[in-house]
Amino acid sequence: MSSHPPIVKTRPALVLTWHTEDDTAAFAARLAQQPALRNAFIELRGELGAGKTSLVRHLLRALGVAGPIKSPTYAVLEPHQAPDGLRIAHFDFYRFGDPREWEDAGFRDVFAAPGLKLAEWPEHAAPLLPVADLALNLAVEPGEQRTVHLNAGTRVGEQLLQEFRA
Repeated sequence: MSSHPPIVKTRPALVLTWHTEDDTAAFAARLAQQPALRNAFIELRGELGAGKTSLVRHLLRALGVAGPIKSPTYAVLEPHQAPDGLRIAHFDFYRFGDPREWEDAGFRDVFAAPGLKLAEWPEHAAPLLPVADLALNLAVEPGEQRTVHLNAGTRVGEQLLQEFRA
């Protein structure tokens, strides 16, 4: 599968702290404003309850998606469309027992199509996934705050991170 070429030299991870749900929503709103997001692949990593799906919900709301935003835990894929026509594919690979399930499900075609791809539990579909433009690793800290490590895997990911480095 052709994917974005990885960046040869990457900056160290950007580390953010989200003290409240409002911080998560503010991050999602800033990310939603980035033009590079329109064709990005973002991996979301973290233990159960780390806030991966909550972040996706905030991001989709910031992109203008209305109506229910369900977790794709059972369906594996929940497709969405923003009012401006942006297609969004929200994956949850938690239940995958073999990465080949990704191929068997036809997700190669989804990843080849234009639009935003968001994947929770990407390690369950590795190594068949393309290189993520941006990888977020969320960790729950005492007091329910979140520490978030952001890593760019491509030039698109580096463009997305620029907003948060300033």
